[in-house]
Amino acid sequence: MPSAPASRRQDGETELSPPEQAWQALRQAVDPFGMLSTPWRAQLAWWTHPQDLLQQANESWREALALYEHGVQRLLGVQPDDPVAPKTEDERFADPAWLESAGFDILKEGFLSLDHRLRTLNYHAPGLSPHEQQQAHFWVHNWLNAIAPSNFFWTNPSAIQRALETGGQSLQAGWANWLRDLKAGKLLMVEPDAFQVGRDLGTTPGQVIWRNRLLELIHYAPATEQVRALPLVICTPWINKFYILDLNEHKSLVRHLTEQGFSVFITSWKNPGAELQDLSFDDYLQEGLGEAVRVVREFCGVPQVHLVGYCIGGTLAATYMAWANRHYPAEQMPVAHWTLLTTLTDFTEPGEIGVFIDEDSLRTLDQLMARQGYLDGEAMALSFRLLRSNSLIWHYWVHSYLLGEPLPAFNVLFWNMDTTRMPRAMHAFYLREMYLKNRLVQPDALTLAGEPIDLDRITQPLYAVSAQDDHIAPWQSCYKIRESVNLAAPVRFVLSTSGHIMGIVNPPVSPPKRAYWVGEPGRNDSCEQWLAQSPLQDGSWWQDWTAWLHARTGEWVPAYPAASAQFPSLGPAPGQYVLEK
Repeated sequence: MPSAPASRRQDGETELSPPEQAWQALRQAVDPFGMLSTPWRAQLAWWTHPQDLLQQANESWREALALYEHGVQRLLGVQPDDPVAPKTEDERFADPAWLESAGFDILKEGFLSLDHRLRTLNYHAPGLSPHEQQQAHFWVHNWLNAIAPSNFFWTNPSAIQRALETGGQSLQAGWANWLRDLKAGKLLMVEPDAFQVGRDLGTTPGQVIWRNRLLELIHYAPATEQVRALPLVICTPWINKFYILDLNEHKSLVRHLTEQGFSVFITSWKNPGAELQDLSFDDYLQEGLGEAVRVVREFCGVPQVHLVGYCIGGTLAATYMAWANRHYPAEQMPVAHWTLLTTLTDFTEPGEIGVFIDEDSLRTLDQLMARQGYLDGEAMALSFRLLRSNSLIWHYWVHSYLLGEPLPAFNVLFWNMDTTRMPRAMHAFYLREMYLKNRLVQPDALTLAGEPIDLDRITQPLYAVSAQDDHIAPWQSCYKIRESVNLAAPVRFVLSTSGHIMGIVNPPVSPPKRAYWVGEPGRNDSCEQWLAQSPLQDGSWWQDWTAWLHARTGEWVPAYPAASAQFPSLGPAPGQYVLEK
């Protein structure tokens, strides 16, 4: 019997019928993130569209026939082309045995054919919304990744060969690694004591010159006798710890900036517990970034600074720029120009993380945060690992347990596992108002710290950096900042090769490892038009950025000391907040 139609309440929201309410309640209780329900609904959708189902059945039959013919030829000693070739970046099937052995080749092709067919069925399920299709595809893809033959000893030729070569010692080591992770309560990517912040990471000299309940403000010691008059204030993401921009002396953006003659300040955010659950986005705007800008201006005795924002720190920086352009008279604007690093301001297409953003998921997160007072960093880390489960989960499953290898001592992985918590009020607001409702780009739809927020009020020059392979902040979405800021605002846009982290942690090296596109987009240029007319340059965008900064950050002045009488040292960098677990 068809369910009663949904109606509209006076506030404009859809009122669900009783059967729909019951379904929503059941899903929220049992499967709030759609792990099982969205793939199931996708399969049911095909049965309600028989003509489309028949077409897919024909495609499935053709693929099955191609797979059968491939298997027969392999058993007869012929080596034809693969019906479904693994992607070049798919290391699961890199071992030559997957191609040379008929049995392993047939197993591989059977799995890849199943993977391709099921993902296609879920991604194109008729009658579902794009978000439901994305969710169904995401979860089916993750289930398939989990059952890949490379994840099991007897169907992984590399694991079998390693066991034979080591006389079974690799299996003993794998068992020890499994016990290690069982004790830790998670699949480790790096040993917890592989590095120490302040000794191996975050080592650029500096002083904590300001501290409140939200952040420590670090000023790095000058590396040159003279610096540019306008200091740089870097607003880091509080989803992770700040030292991603100061990994070591070879991969430190802040060290590079100080060596180029800039005075650099950076935010190190508090790792909040339940006692700070009421911290709001307003607090991060005023007590966080607003206070950092104020302190830096007073410390250096300058009317303006250059503001840099990375990831969610960039979202806060964009919000602050709109807020400050409304709050201050033009002649008192505290930021002269600004930089965004892989930052979303328009969340229409937020990337793969969007699979977790809907009302059911957010209600579940709200309930979880209400009980704890925060969102635990491990929960957030797991969601990001699921976005790249082959490389961030199953890679370590295979290498740790099946091959018995020790964990690599990789500083980026250590930083990635050094998680932080999100305060309840702020994170609920951020997910709902920006990701779900996309209100940051809607003029005056948000009122923060007493001011309506409109990005079109921003007229200051902007340098914006995105990354080609960024699955957290897709570069096409980052590009939309050009559409949001005022037409009078000069914008220089950069697209770096690599992803969300390595596209930014991208020091100049010889020979160059990476490249970037750079140019000034017109107001009406689409991202495709901008890319087509922008030159590709080898090397790091850091050099282009520092040249852009030198032209705008004032005259050379005697270097500011790391601390001062007005703002004495509260301790050496990297400070105390970054050490909190």
